[in-house]
Amino acid sequence: MRRAKGYWGARHRLLRTVKETLLRSGNFAYRDRRNKKREFRRLWIQRVNAAARANGLSYSKFMHGCKKAGIEIDRKALSELAFHDPVAFGEVAEAAKKALAA
Repeated sequence: MRRAKGYWGARHRLLRTVKETLLRSGNFAYRDRRNKKREFRRLWIQRVNAAARANGLSYSKFMHGCKKAGIEIDRKALSELAFHDPVAFGEVAEAAKKALAA
C-alpha cells in the first residue's frame, strides 16, 4: 500500500486494485527503461543528421567518413558537440569529408 501512495481513487485504497496497479506499473517501468535507450539513440542520430546536413553531408556519409578518418566519437558525444559547439562539429565534418575524398 505504501508504494501506491499518490495514486488516484481506488488505486491507492483497495488491496486488489493496488496489487494490479503495482504489477502493471512495474511492467511499464521495466519496458520503458529499455525504450528510453532507444529513444535517446534516435534523438542523437537526428541531431547528428541535422548538423551533418548543415555541413553538406548526409548522416550515413558523415558516419562513414568518420570511420575512415579514424574518428571514434560515439553518437551521444557527436550529438552534444553538434548541439553545444557547432564550430567543433564543423571541423569533424571537414575531417570526414577529407577522408571520403581520399
